[in-house]
Amino acid sequence: MPVQEAPLDLLGEAGLLIGDKIVHSASGGIHQHIYAATGSPTVEVPVAGPAEIDQAVTSARAAFGAWRAMPASARRDALLRLAGLLREHAEELGRLAVIDNGAPAYIHHFAPHAAAELFTYNAGWIDKIGGEVITTDQVPSFDYTRDEPFGVVGVIIPWNGPVHAIGMTCAPALAAGNCVIVKPPELTPFSALRIGQLALEAGLPPGVFQVVPGAADAGAALVAHPGVDKVHFTGSGAVGKAVLTGAAATLKPVALELGGKSANLIFDDADLVTAASQSLGAIVNLSGQGCINGTRVLVQASVYDQVVEIIRAAVEQIPLGDPATALAPPTMGPVINSAACTRIMGVIDRAKSQGEGRLLIGGSRGADDFAGGYYIQPTVFVDVDNSSRLAQEEIFGPVLSVIKFIDEKDAIRIANDTEFGLAAYIQTNDVRRAHRVSAALEAGNVWVNGFVGIHEAIPFGGVKQSGIGRLGGIAGIREFSRSKNVWMAL
Repeated sequence: MPVQEAPLDLLGEAGLLIGDKIVHSASGGIHQHIYAATGSPTVEVPVAGPAEIDQAVTSARAAFGAWRAMPASARRDALLRLAGLLREHAEELGRLAVIDNGAPAYIHHFAPHAAAELFTYNAGWIDKIGGEVITTDQVPSFDYTRDEPFGVVGVIIPWNGPVHAIGMTCAPALAAGNCVIVKPPELTPFSALRIGQLALEAGLPPGVFQVVPGAADAGAALVAHPGVDKVHFTGSGAVGKAVLTGAAATLKPVALELGGKSANLIFDDADLVTAASQSLGAIVNLSGQGCINGTRVLVQASVYDQVVEIIRAAVEQIPLGDPATALAPPTMGPVINSAACTRIMGVIDRAKSQGEGRLLIGGSRGADDFAGGYYIQPTVFVDVDNSSRLAQEEIFGPVLSVIKFIDEKDAIRIANDTEFGLAAYIQTNDVRRAHRVSAALEAGNVWVNGFVGIHEAIPFGGVKQSGIGRLGGIAGIREFSRSKNVWMAL
C-alpha cells in the first residue's frame, strides 16, 4: 500500500515564536521541509539567524525577573497546566512529530505523554527546591546556601525526538526558574513550535519559553550570545565540541548529551529469545536514530549461533511501513533525510566491501512502495570485529553489529572498548553477575533485562565522549541551578 503524503492542513504556517508573536520571516532564509516517508516537499520554514536569536535573548532577559520572582506555586501551576495541555493535544503533537521526522506514530503517540510526565514531575520540585544550612566553626555565625536559576538558558534539541527532548530539558530548566530559548533543527520545526504556543496558553509569560528553529549559524549565535547564561546541547560529538568552543568566550557553563555506541551484553544464562528479540529495538526504535540504542550486541560464544538465528528470524518479521498509520511496533519508518540515507548506505557498502562483518540480513534501500522515501531495510552484521569502524563509529541508522565474547571479563573489555559511554544493557539471570558487570561498565546508564524508557525521576547522561551533565530527577533540577552561599555574623 503506498505511503500517504503528509497532511499539510495540519501544519498551518511555520514560524518562530519570539516573545508572544509567531514570526513568519527570518534572516536565516527559508528551509524547504521534506517529508521523510515520501521524499516530497511540505512547507517552507523560516529559519532563525543571529538577528532573531538576539531578539529572543532580549525578550527572555526582559521576562526573567518577573518569572523568577513569581511565587513558586504560580510557576508550579503554570507548568502543570502545560503538562495538561500536552496530554490534551497529544494526538495533534504526535501527528506533527511524524511529519517532522518520519518516525512511526506509535513512537510519537508516546512522546507527548512522556513530555507531560516530565513537566508534571519537575513542577513538583518547584516549591521544594531549597539550599542547606551549614555549620561552621567560625565566630558565632549562620551559613546557608541558595539554589538559584542561571537566567536565560539556550536549549538546542535534536531532530530525532523533539517533543521528548523538550520535556527532558525545558521542564527542569523552567522548574529551576530559568527562561528558555529552544532551538530545534530546521529539519523538524513543527512540534516544537506548537509546544511553544501551548506554553503561552498555559500561562507562561511571553519570553519565558521561545522557539527559534534554525541551522548551525543560529545555534552558534545562541551559544556565543553574552545574554545567554547556560547552554544545553543534544546532538553529535563533533557539534558538541564546537558548542564548548563557542561557549568559551563568555565562560558560560555547557551541558551536553551526545552520541553512543551502546553495548547490549547477552550472557548464556539469559532468556535468549527475549534478549535477542529485545535487541532489535536498537534498529527499529527511530530506525536506529537513537543515542541510547544498543547497536553493538555482544553474545556469549556458547549461545552465539543460537542467538544469531533468533535475530535473523525476528528481523524477517520487521516490516517497513507508513509512519502515519504505524500504530504498533515493529513497523519501521524512514531515516531523517536523503543525506542520512546516503551516509548510512555508504557505511553498509563499506562494511561489506572491507569485510568488517558478515551481512546476515538487510543492507539495501526500501523498494516498491517505499522507494520514494528515505527507507533502509533493517540490517544486521554478524562476526563483527569490535575494532572495526562498523563497531566503533556511531552510525545513527538501522544497522546492528553482533560481536562474540568468551566470558564475563571478555564481555566487559569489549563493551568498554569504545570512546562512547552513554548506555549499556545486560541480559542475564544471575543477579550477582548483573551487579558486577553494571559496576564495571563505563556507561552513564545501565539497563538489566529490559528497557522501558527513561523515567522522569532517574538521572540520565553519559560519560567519556557521550556527554557532560545529567537530566532527570533532582539531578536535572540541579543541572539548571547554581548554588549561592550566604554567611552571616550573629
